[in-house]
Amino acid sequence: MERGKNLKTNITEFLLLGFSDLQAELQLTVFLFFLSAYLLTLFCNILIIVIITIDFQLHVPMYLFLRNLSFLEMCSITVTAPKAMQIFVSGDKSISFLGCASQMLVFFTVAVSECLFLTVMAFDRYLAICCPLRYSSIMSKETCHCLTVASWLVGFLLTLGQTIFIFSLPFCASNHIYHFFCDIPPVLSLACTNIFINQLSVFIVCSVAAVIPFLLILCSYANIAYSIALIKSTTGRHKAISTCGSHLTSVILFYGTAMVVYLRLNAQEFGGINRGIALFYCIVIPVINPLIYSLKNKDLKSSLMKYIEI
Repeated sequence: MERGKNLKTNITEFLLLGFSDLQAELQLTVFLFFLSAYLLTLFCNILIIVIITIDFQLHVPMYLFLRNLSFLEMCSITVTAPKAMQIFVSGDKSISFLGCASQMLVFFTVAVSECLFLTVMAFDRYLAICCPLRYSSIMSKETCHCLTVASWLVGFLLTLGQTIFIFSLPFCASNHIYHFFCDIPPVLSLACTNIFINQLSVFIVCSVAAVIPFLLILCSYANIAYSIALIKSTTGRHKAISTCGSHLTSVILFYGTAMVVYLRLNAQEFGGINRGIALFYCIVIPVINPLIYSLKNKDLKSSLMKYIEI
């Protein structure tokens, strides 16, 4: 079948059936999980944002980047969790064609931006540990703002092109999305035309937005590990490791799960395992990240205690 020939979309809405096969008791359990994860994510990330904003001692690049990462995590879970919970409560599984496209656009803008932003944070740690004498002159507040805006802008532009490309396809058969949000693989599988070009395009964009940044992060940490090995002081070595541990943990969790799903061309095969992985990086990681950063960061904990005592 030629791509798009004599075909047009006659679907005005999709049905999100990600948890429709679960029994009522399990659906209640999943709903409570979504609700708890969402509220905990909002609370923890808002707390981190507020602390960093009001404590001027934390107005340094590392914490300014952490504040933006917290905002990204809030956006990520807000795009998916409320709609999934609304389906549990109302039983209405429908999402409009435009609503589905908008959800995909916002979610992957945040996801790609987070990929790039984690790379920026790795670069910040590289400069702080490997080039401490040049750190202040290179990583100024203006540079921080420019890198943050650039991450958001590139994420939006890459995702906008993919979203337009995907939703320009003809959807003229089933409108059943076996997922809890409008993810790329299950939406592509509904197109009634050859989607190889779209799959290849997604693979290329994911390689640019995820694989290349991931390799840059690995290179940064290879240099960081070498520099740490040269530190003679045990205290200095421990301090350097502690500033990188939280970020490296986030990188492994985020990239490890996302690349399993999106760096494949077989969008037709989006089964329960992939939905489970998607559940992890959409819902679980936004909960884990603020806990990782807050529990391992002495400055954040001391600042929080200072304001609690007030």
